[in-house]
Amino acid sequence: MAQPVFFEQPPSSTLAEIAALTKACLADASQGGLEITGLASLDEAGPRHLTFFDNLKYADQLASTKAGACLVNERFEVSVPAHVAVLRADHPFREFVKIARQLYSDVLRPQSWFGNAGIAASAVIDPTARLEDGVIVDPLAVIGPNVEIGAGTVIGAGAMIAANVRIGRDCDVGARCSIQFALIGNNVLIHPGCCIGQDGYGFVFGPDGHLKVPQTGRVLIQNGVEIGAGTTIDRGSLRDTVIGEGTKIDNQVQIGHNVTVGRHCLLAAQIGLAGSLTLGDNVALGAKVGINNHVHIGDGAQVTGMSGVKDDIPANGRWGGFFAKPTKQWFREIIAVERLARDGTPDPKGKGQD
Repeated sequence: MAQPVFFEQPPSSTLAEIAALTKACLADASQGGLEITGLASLDEAGPRHLTFFDNLKYADQLASTKAGACLVNERFEVSVPAHVAVLRADHPFREFVKIARQLYSDVLRPQSWFGNAGIAASAVIDPTARLEDGVIVDPLAVIGPNVEIGAGTVIGAGAMIAANVRIGRDCDVGARCSIQFALIGNNVLIHPGCCIGQDGYGFVFGPDGHLKVPQTGRVLIQNGVEIGAGTTIDRGSLRDTVIGEGTKIDNQVQIGHNVTVGRHCLLAAQIGLAGSLTLGDNVALGAKVGINNHVHIGDGAQVTGMSGVKDDIPANGRWGGFFAKPTKQWFREIIAVERLARDGTPDPKGKGQD
């Protein structure tokens, strides 16, 4: 059985052409005519593939690679096998990504899963909805009353867009997404299975039952945001839930009501953000981080994966652990506990225990 090819294969390029696309320098100009037909990892590359090396962990793979060319930092250049052409770069992986973006530009932004150029016959669109020219709607999508969708946006199969939602231009709403009570900017990518704008988890607890708090806010998603598959973003209760410009959210992230996420944040998979917390700009959270409600994380802060955060973190802080604390303090405590378990003393001089 023939194997399907899911992505359009790029035309071949010479090393000289590839070098011109980047800040890389071809170490031997006489190799500029070598044709490259694709990109590959060190261990899978063949004679007409370009690869990269920037981590000593993969030194054995570099030594045995069959690649035709390799992007590499100058300090590792001597480790490249003689049969591999060298493209010298200060940041090899960044330059590799630049080339990949050029060769596989069709991968960067999802298109219709069915090759639609317009609105599928089985899509259900309320007559009061307003879609600009160039909107693509895949089969079985449902678009409610007074929805507005900008030109170039793709609505995936089975997606449900509730009344009065606004979606900007050049967005992609993946298959089976549900969106309600939301205003979405331009160039927003929402991967399959996301739920946006549902009730936040708000109750007043009591012995006779728990009173549900009305959730009357919205979700505001600014330009250039990307939201991974299966992520949920609750709408606000008294204020809006906000996702700032350029923020990138991984799969299966839970964002509670009234949360404010700043601009250009990075949120890895399976993070849980409790209600009414605030992330500043350029915050980076590792996978499975959990943050308590009403906490403030300052601009540029980073939190190590699987940490639990119950306290505010200052700008540019580096925190980790459970419960999270400055990483230097956390590491010292880990070392002290390990020493105590091994030697019976937390003191390196042996004076801490009888």
